[in-house]
Amino acid sequence: MDEKIIDIGGNEIIISAEDLGDIEIADIIIEDAEEPEGDLIITAKILEVEYGEVYPAEIVIEDGLFKEVIPIITDDEDSLDYDYEGILIPGFIDAHIHIESSKLSPSNFAKAVLPYGTTSVVADSHEIANVLGIDGINWMVEDGKKVPFDFYYAVPSCVPATTFETSGATLSSSDIAELLKRDEMVALGEMMNFPGVLAEDEEVLKKIEAAHALGKPIDGHAPLLSGEDLEKYVSYGISTDHECTSFAEAIEKKRLGMKIMVREGSSAKNMEALLDYDERLNYLIEEEMAERIHVQSIDDAMEVPPFEFLVCDDVDAEDLSTGHLDRLIKKAISLNINPKEAIKMVTFNPAEHYGLNCGSIEPGRIANFSLVDDLRNLNVSKVWVHGELVVDDGEVLFETEVVESKPSIKLDEVKAEDFDVVMEMDWVNSLMDETTNVFVINAFDGELLTEKSEETLLVKNKIIQPDLKKDIVKIAVVNRYGGNNIANGFIKGFNLKKGAFGASVSHDSHNILVIGTNSEDMAKAVNLINENQGGLVAVSTEDDICEILELPLAGLMSNRDIDYVADKNRKLRVAVNQLGCDLTSPFTTLSFMALLVIPHFKISDQGLFDGDDFCFVDLIKQYLY
Repeated sequence: MDEKIIDIGGNEIIISAEDLGDIEIADIIIEDAEEPEGDLIITAKILEVEYGEVYPAEIVIEDGLFKEVIPIITDDEDSLDYDYEGILIPGFIDAHIHIESSKLSPSNFAKAVLPYGTTSVVADSHEIANVLGIDGINWMVEDGKKVPFDFYYAVPSCVPATTFETSGATLSSSDIAELLKRDEMVALGEMMNFPGVLAEDEEVLKKIEAAHALGKPIDGHAPLLSGEDLEKYVSYGISTDHECTSFAEAIEKKRLGMKIMVREGSSAKNMEALLDYDERLNYLIEEEMAERIHVQSIDDAMEVPPFEFLVCDDVDAEDLSTGHLDRLIKKAISLNINPKEAIKMVTFNPAEHYGLNCGSIEPGRIANFSLVDDLRNLNVSKVWVHGELVVDDGEVLFETEVVESKPSIKLDEVKAEDFDVVMEMDWVNSLMDETTNVFVINAFDGELLTEKSEETLLVKNKIIQPDLKKDIVKIAVVNRYGGNNIANGFIKGFNLKKGAFGASVSHDSHNILVIGTNSEDMAKAVNLINENQGGLVAVSTEDDICEILELPLAGLMSNRDIDYVADKNRKLRVAVNQLGCDLTSPFTTLSFMALLVIPHFKISDQGLFDGDDFCFVDLIKQYLY
């Protein structure tokens, strides 16, 4: 049984964790201890997150660490003179996030999330690594050091993510082995190349071996992988997955030993599916009938989540302006998860998995913690990082500097005709309107998964036309790394009625991605992005609409703070809505249309891509006669 040694009245007492939770009233008074000079001493209620107990305690902080945590045991708790009303809880840890997706630099990201109780992240910087390689990773690390916040990193495992797109950099297995030796690199980042794992690709296995040699966990990325293929993937020691979109998928992976990250980002929202009450209830019944678990109280058991982490993965600045992990905890609570268990998913659990010396209020741990009103409302009023108060009454107590630009786009000016989809026809047919069958990407609000459909479109003057009545518009990927090649296609699901919008953010290689109803506005959008060395753009010549969020940091991030970025995000969302698009997060959804490692049908700068067969597909449907 786990035991704790507590100092009461100058006497060391050994007490079991179970008994500690059961103590109610005792005639024990803590004698006033001498305050060591330089120590920070706080008397308040605390959440002992590992065992889910709340009790009054005196905590002593020295050199940024919890030096002592002394439970106060008294028969008159109301008479205690607390330094703060409320409850002190560990600082939150986002166990899987891509900072670049917020469009904020690391320092500005920290300033944005600290007021919501987040004090640490495990960030996979493969976005900037795909653009600038190791130099980009180093820049992220150095910028993060400018602020009081704990940035831990997962070394990007797949740069480039596939060989079917043009990227700005490559990280070899030897590069990754060297990066993993660094203290701030706590894991091998999501292994998206699951086909490479299954095929036992030599370079892929070397990356996995390098992580195992250093005892660092390996994050997974295996959407819809199942059966024997999943078993083989997991057998290489890949320990987490954040791509589950159904309860059944998550449970299959959990039963093979994977720890499941319940994702709730700006575009991909999987929490309701993974924490569905009926699914969890059926799971508990099946587990008990199979004698894999024993349930004493079904109500109590239902309050414990079957999965380990709550993560954001990709979240934009507009969402971050209203909350971060606190919002995820509250949503989990609304889905009948015990508040203490939900908090554990973003504190103790990630700290234990990644070997971080934080995540709980106990001696020897980093003193990252917050003051909240209670465990359900989670209104954060104060935040400490390494024992230093950094947020007071919701206000951040430090400033960030404007970061210098990091140019990364090498592109000639594009023209409208570059976005025309020309169909080769004989001379007679070119004089009349024809139709042709094409493959179309089907996108869905709040989903990374796409589908492939076959649609009939009009051909006019040899150019295949979009069909707005059927919600089919044009999409293109423009190589930003000097190749100037452009891949064109068609997409449905955005409900665009006019104009175009695009971005220099398109996972994972971050070529320029644009969607539009006409070639002229598509060219205008791409040229604006090029002129500003990156950005999100919405344009309509017809309605004189032109909004842009400049992203001069590798074409991925702004050098401004969250207020500026969130305001620009809102204006862009309004502009895109005026164009007819009604998606919840249109730019985030658009950015994933080039993510080839997510099924089923995507587009890169090299063409349309079938994610199931891992091959390119002709735009025009070919018939065999």
